[in-house]
Amino acid sequence: MRWSQAFIPTLRDDPADADAVSHRLLVRGGYIRQLMAGVYSVLPLGFRVRAKIIRIIREEIDAIGGQELLLPALHPREIWERTGRFESMGEILFTLDDLRGGDAVLGPTHEEIFTSLATEITSYRHLPQLWYQIQTKFRDEARPKSGLLRVREFTMKDSYSFDLDDAGLDLQFDRHFAAYSNIFRRIGVTAIPVEASSGAMGGTDSIEFIVPSPAGEDDVAHCPACDYAANVERATSTLPRIEDPVGPAQPERFPTPGVRTIADLAAFEGGAAGDRQIKTLVYVLDGEPVLVLLRGDHELQEQKLLDETGTVEARSGHPEEIRELLGADAGSLGAVGVEGPRILADLQLAERTNMVTGANIDEHHLRGVDVGRDIAVSEWMDLRTVVAGEGCPVCGEPLEVLRGIEAGHIFKLGTKFSEALGATVLDADGVSVPLVMGSYGIGVERNLAAAVEMNHDDRGIVWPVSIAPYEVVITVVKPDDDDTVTVADRLYEDLLAADVDVLIDDRAERPGVKFTDAELIGVPYRVTVGPRGLADGVVELTVRRTGERSELAVEDAQDVVANLVRSSR
Repeated sequence: MRWSQAFIPTLRDDPADADAVSHRLLVRGGYIRQLMAGVYSVLPLGFRVRAKIIRIIREEIDAIGGQELLLPALHPREIWERTGRFESMGEILFTLDDLRGGDAVLGPTHEEIFTSLATEITSYRHLPQLWYQIQTKFRDEARPKSGLLRVREFTMKDSYSFDLDDAGLDLQFDRHFAAYSNIFRRIGVTAIPVEASSGAMGGTDSIEFIVPSPAGEDDVAHCPACDYAANVERATSTLPRIEDPVGPAQPERFPTPGVRTIADLAAFEGGAAGDRQIKTLVYVLDGEPVLVLLRGDHELQEQKLLDETGTVEARSGHPEEIRELLGADAGSLGAVGVEGPRILADLQLAERTNMVTGANIDEHHLRGVDVGRDIAVSEWMDLRTVVAGEGCPVCGEPLEVLRGIEAGHIFKLGTKFSEALGATVLDADGVSVPLVMGSYGIGVERNLAAAVEMNHDDRGIVWPVSIAPYEVVITVVKPDDDDTVTVADRLYEDLLAADVDVLIDDRAERPGVKFTDAELIGVPYRVTVGPRGLADGVVELTVRRTGERSELAVEDAQDVVANLVRSSR
């Protein structure tokens, strides 16, 4: 491609609203343009990168037996209601009415639609099956941000496996794990596999692939010593055991004027440190008010609460609901002697004695609380958020908490969708059984952005050769010099013939502008052709990633550059 004929609208300045490196550089480099919040046009350079990522994804999924389909983006509301996800995913669903008054959904994912197609599988002899598509998804994100990292319209490869039993699902899951690892390696990103919550997808196990980046929205607990990794929505840790002093025979009430928070009570004379307090939260889970108890210095991980209870809709209790339930305002709440609502307690409160908690009387608390004696806990569960420095659950070494981008997610769905939609087969004994399913997603544009987050410097993008829009740019220093143009054009044609993606910068611009643009858009190799070098029979090769420069004899340039590109792919 000749730069003079290409649409590459580079910008000198950063976009004002860019809050991520990838957002800033993809806009400045002429890869994308925003149409509206969370919706982007992909320009020619971006389209070329996107196409290469799709090719890599397709090759790896085909290699594990994937069969590519293309299913509709427009879905009937009814099928989403049958699985219960019209309610559980309602906040992000785009819905619309057709001319006949029927409700429709723009697909944010395709479990329901693939499962409905799988009802045509009737016998175990037709299993296993692995189907996938690369298609546009729609999610009504409340706060789209960071360019391509959180959007409302995007491309995703989603694949779905269908097996007779869990053993088959395990095999498909492991194959996808390996395929995803290959995909990330080939597109030039480091993705850490982490245990994750399945959320609205349901099922049993799930693994996220997280690319470390400050632009991400996922926090991951990671152990550098043993490589344990889990999303904080799922992570656990070990804590030192606390030896409680002997307390009174029963709780004692005492006034706490002005105390509203854990910190207030810790500073109050006669109060207690955060690790000796019981924090009481009121939540409404699928319409049912419950009490949630944690150690005072711990924070609730809400996704754990949803996962542990199987809740579809959850929210904090409103002030009037809290007062009606417990007779006091937040800041003075407790569970001692409470009957009626379920009481869900974090495991770190088990066997704790001589604790302090609210008395359910405004500005009063109780000391000397024995959790096992004084509180009728309905269920014990892991509810707290892991923080950096706590012990790894595997080896005991301190954990670190990393921020990262979710670049892919694989799920063991089990029979949730097949049972809801009647996707069954006859097994070897002639018994009808539901298909055992897996779901595996990877975002195309998100991985494009993740690659930029991991591959950039202060001058612009530094693309891996495997996904670069062009592998080589030929910079013509003086496009009005006949000898320079002749050599540059011949090298351009020779590289094209050698199957190299090459861009020739033949614009009537100053060399400094051309060099700056080439570094901004991130082409891995630059060959500079100018009168000064040609006088000595050489052109200059610059490696974008390292800045290394070398001179090549004109007659050797095509072979050297083509071989360098091939070895780097």
